[in-house]
Amino acid sequence: MSPGADIRIMMTTDTVGGVWTYSCALASSLAASGADITLVTLGPRARIDQRQMLRDTRVHLIETDLALEWQDAEGRNVSDARRMLANLEARLMPDIVHLNSFREATFAWHAPTVLVAHSCVNSWALACRDTAWLGEPRWRRYTERVAAALDMTQAWVCPSRAFYDVMTTIYQPRSRGAVIWNGIAPREPSGRKRDLIFAAGRLWDRAKNIETLAAAAPGLDWPVEVAGPIDARRSTGVTWLGELPHEAMDARLQRAAIFVSPAFYEPFGLSVLEAAAAGCALVLSDIPTFRELWRGAALFFDPADSDALHRTLAELCADDTGRARLQRVGYEQSLTYSLARMTSAYLGLYQDLIASTPTIATVSQIEVRA
Repeated sequence: MSPGADIRIMMTTDTVGGVWTYSCALASSLAASGADITLVTLGPRARIDQRQMLRDTRVHLIETDLALEWQDAEGRNVSDARRMLANLEARLMPDIVHLNSFREATFAWHAPTVLVAHSCVNSWALACRDTAWLGEPRWRRYTERVAAALDMTQAWVCPSRAFYDVMTTIYQPRSRGAVIWNGIAPREPSGRKRDLIFAAGRLWDRAKNIETLAAAAPGLDWPVEVAGPIDARRSTGVTWLGELPHEAMDARLQRAAIFVSPAFYEPFGLSVLEAAAAGCALVLSDIPTFRELWRGAALFFDPADSDALHRTLAELCADDTGRARLQRVGYEQSLTYSLARMTSAYLGLYQDLIASTPTIATVSQIEVRA
C-alpha cells in the first residue's frame, strides 16, 4: 500500500510567492503517494502558468478569493474566511488540514491541523531593521493572532532551523515545533552554462535586497539578469526581466553560470535550491538560513556591502576552476533537499496526528524531521 493511501488532506496556499511552488510540489508528491489532496487558494487566483504546475497531477484545486492575512491585518476578512473554510471542511471531510498561513489555525477545525510557518511580518521587519510600525494596533493584533495560531494548532513546522529559532524567540509558543526542510524533485543540470549572472526577487520587497545587486552590477564583465516583479525604480546595469513563469525561470537557471541572492531575510529560499539543482554557482548573503543550508557549497558576502558583492562576483567570473567546483558542490548539496524526503516527513507527521486522534498528540511528541 502507498504511504499516503487513504489520507484525505485539505491544504491552504497562496499564489504570491514561493508558497505556491512549495504547495504544488508537495501536493503533487502527496497525491502520487496515494493521498487525496485538495489545494485551497487564499489571495489572488492562480495565473494560467501557475495552474500548469498542477497539470498531470491528481491534485484538486479550489480558489476562494479570501484575503491573505498580511493583506488584512485589521482582520476584516476573518469571519468570511472562517465560514467559507468551515464549509469546505464539512464538504471535503479531510483527515488532516495543512495550513500555510497563521490566521486559519485559530479557526475551529474538526480535523487535526498542521501549520507551516513560511514567513511572518515580525521576522521580516526584524531582518530588514524596520520595526517602528509594528506598534500600530493592527499589527499588534496580527502578532496576537500569529501567537495564538502557534499555540492552537496540533503541529507547527518551519522550513529551516534558523527560522525556527527566530519564530520561537519572537512568539515563544507553548509547544515545540518541528523543522522539515523544503525539497524539490531531482533534475539534471544542462551543462550548457553561459557567462551570465542571474537573480530572482521582488524589487519592491526590501527583504530581497535586489538593490544591492543592482549597485554591484556596473563594471562586471558578465551581464546580470533579474527576474521578478519590478517597479519604476529600475537601475541601469541590470536587465530586468519582470515576472517569469516557472518553466521560463528554470530555463534561465539552466543557462546561468552564477546565481545570486542578496536577501536580508529568507526562511528557506526555494529559488536558491532550484538554482543549485540547475548547476549554478551560488553567491549568497551571509544570513543564518543560508549558512545552515549551503555552508561549504556557496560564497557568502555581507548583504549590506555592494562593493564586497561586486568583488566576489568579479573574482568568480574570472575563476573557471573555482566556479566549476561551486557548481558541482552546490548541485550535490541540493540533493539533500529532495521532494521525496520532504514528502516522507510530512506523511509521517500526518500519520502521527491521525493515529493520536481523538487524543491529539502535542507537537512536543513529534521529532524534528530535517
